[in-house]
Formats: sequence, C-alpha cells, structure tokens
Amino acid sequence: MQNSITYEDLAAFSDKFAASTAGRVAMHAVTNNGVLKSALDQEAMRRNPHHFSTELTQGDITSQKKSGRCWMFAATNCMRYQVIHRFHLETFELSQNYPLFYDKLEKANYFLESILETLSEPVEGRLVSHLLRDPLGDGGQWDMFVNLVKKYGMVPKDAMPETAVSGGTAEMTAAMTEKLREDACILRAMHGEGKTLDDLRAAKDSMMSDIYGMLCICLGRPPQKFDFEFTDKDGKFTRDEGLTPQAFFEKYVAMDLDDYVSLINAPTADKPFYRSYSVKYLGNVAGGRPVRYLNLPVERLKQAAAAQMKDGEPVWFGCDVGKSSDRDSGIMDTKLYDRESLFGVRFGMDKGQRLTYGQSLMTHAMVLTGVDEDSAGKFLRWRVENSWGKDCGKDGYFVMSDDWFTEYTYQVVVHKKYLTAEELAAYEADPIMLEPWDPMGSLAK
Repeated sequence: MQNSITYEDLAAFSDKFAASTAGRVAMHAVTNNGVLKSALDQEAMRRNPHHFSTELTQGDITSQKKSGRCWMFAATNCMRYQVIHRFHLETFELSQNYPLFYDKLEKANYFLESILETLSEPVEGRLVSHLLRDPLGDGGQWDMFVNLVKKYGMVPKDAMPETAVSGGTAEMTAAMTEKLREDACILRAMHGEGKTLDDLRAAKDSMMSDIYGMLCICLGRPPQKFDFEFTDKDGKFTRDEGLTPQAFFEKYVAMDLDDYVSLINAPTADKPFYRSYSVKYLGNVAGGRPVRYLNLPVERLKQAAAAQMKDGEPVWFGCDVGKSSDRDSGIMDTKLYDRESLFGVRFGMDKGQRLTYGQSLMTHAMVLTGVDEDSAGKFLRWRVENSWGKDCGKDGYFVMSDDWFTEYTYQVVVHKKYLTAEELAAYEADPIMLEPWDPMGSLAK
C-alpha cells in the first residue's frame, strides 16, 4: 500500500468485507443496536453473581449526581462505615458538599501559587499549558482528601447538605475556571510590568476573596460549629452540641489518616516496583501532604485489600471504570463484551501498554466492600460500592471479576499494617517525581 488510500484499495476493502458473512451479520447487529449491546456476552452475567465469602454491611447507597466527586464519596463512604458500626446506626452519611467547598477554595489557591512559581516559564510551554488546562476540576486523589480532613475536619450531611450546584458542578466550575485563568493572566502581566512579588501576592489575596464569595453563593457557607443528632438501632437518641468539624471527625470518625497509604499497580518500564512516586504540581492544599504512591505487583494490592476487609474495614480504590463494564447490571468483567468476534480484530495491549499509549488510566474511585475466594484462597470476584445511586448495578453495588481487577484497577488505599517492612520502607523513601502529565497524575471523577 502506498502512503495514501487509492481507489483500488477501497475496492479491495469493500470486496473483502462484502464476502464476509460474519461481517455482514455484525453490521446488521451493530447498526441497529450499537457496539456494546451487540458484543455483550450474557455468560458474563452468570459468572459474576452478587455473592461473596467476605462482605461488609454498609448504609444506604449514595449518589454524586452530576459531579466529579467520586473520590470524595468513596472516602466519605469508607469513613461513614466507622460511624455506622461504632454507634449502631441503620445508615448515616457525611457531607460531601463541605469538602467540595474547601477543595475548590484550596485548588484555587494551589493554582495561583503554581502560577507565581512559574512566572519565568513561557505561557505556551507545556508546563503552564498543563496548569491552565484544568485548574479547578472536580477530580481528586486520596491524599488530597486527607489534606482537606486534616485542615478542615468533617461534618454530617445535615450540617451542610447538598445544593443544586454541588449535585451539578459544571456551571460553577466553568465560571470559576474562567475567573482563575483571567487571574493568571493578570498576575503574569503584573510580573511583566516589573511588579514585586509582594504586589502579586496582594493581588492574589483579593482574587481568593472573590473565589470564596463565589463558593458561598453556589454551595452555602460552611458551618464553624453545629449540633450532631442521631438515633441508633435501639431507638436511643443522642444530641452532641457545639461541635467543630475537627472535633466531630476526631470523636465520631476517629481514623488516623496518617496510617493509610496508597498502593498502585503501574506495570510500565519507567516505574519499577517497590519504589515510591509522587507527581509534580499535583495537589490541592499548598504546603499539605503530597500525593504519594507505592508501586507494587497487582497481587499485593489484592492481598492487602482483602486483608483489610477481612478485618472489617472497606477499601478506597481507583480504577478505569469505563472499560469492559456495564452500568445497568453493575458487571465489570474483561470478557463482558466480545468485541474481537464482533469486529474480527484483536485488541492485544497489556496493562502497561495501555497506560503508556493513553488507552487507559484511573478515572473513578469507589469502595471495595467484599471479596469472594474459593476453597484454595484464590480470588474470584470483588464487591464494589459505587456512588451513582441505587439504580445502577444491583441496588448501587457492582461486581468486579478478579481479571478486571488485574487489568483496570490502579490504586488501593490500605492501612500501613498490611504492608511488609520492606514495602513500608519503600513507601517512606524519597519518592521519584513524575511529570505533571504522567498517567499516574490522573484524578478520579
């Protein structure tokens, strides 16, 4: 074949397709039903029943609605589990609007600080272009949530409920992003005019005041103190008055977040296992805890996650939820769609190649609340608590095959007691710094 498609090539392609009975049948199926429905393998449904040898009981399913707050919902779902079981509640929910407010505020400050740090960089260069691309998106990481909790605490949902904007953040984020890009333009112009850093920081303070006001208008003012009221399963009523968000977290959630570490599985040539990694310019709270990962073989992620659940605690995890999964049934299985038979082509990239070539990365965070093992201890499937409401999956829960975990799960957060001494030392070693655009810098939404 030459460097361009000729009419002879087109004729050959057409004749080859016309001679294929399977191709014509597939064309009829796909043009009428779409690719995924035509490729759906019903046997995958039977392979993944909602039964597990280890299963944790959680409260009512939650919904992030039209927002990219899955990482917050996953974190609060892990944390509310502690409250539900410690205080014998039927269900309970932490406010996701409260950390959303402070995440946006802190991200705005982090962005403007990054602009001040890169004043000598060309605006059209890769770094500044990267910073300007998405300065205030909804997505996030476990360590970023830890920063919010350690600085601002948490509140129950009643203390700062959802608003029309928290459940659909696009309009607010668009307005604030436009304002922040304009602020970046102003700061860089002031620098070009020879203004001092003190002048620029004074301008930044005014900009941050504007952002705070925009957040109050959209999300409401965060409470400084509140009363916590609840009735347990035995009908006992409790009222705890005048709590600060920090005191509430310490008393009712009572998790030492410094004890939890992020394990990733990124089997690429540039990221050796048993090394810690961080990502430049990835964060939300300036001066806060940096994002840090320990890269391990995927079986170690599974073992640590299963051990934590067997000890009665759910697991925050990050994955590429859109790959080989069905929103309606909640099935996540690498063989869910037989696209190879449908198209007559092979899809052969491995996990490392998909990361390297942009075919996959972490897009969504959820919670592991169960695992099924056979009599020999082999992992078969995993129970997943999602934050898309009760109408997705089975009453809001998904089933993940073990093969899907291998191929599309990238991160789990576990207590450090589930690491070996060697692994913990590797996590605590100085991290290798990855570039801001590295695939492991992706944020769950």
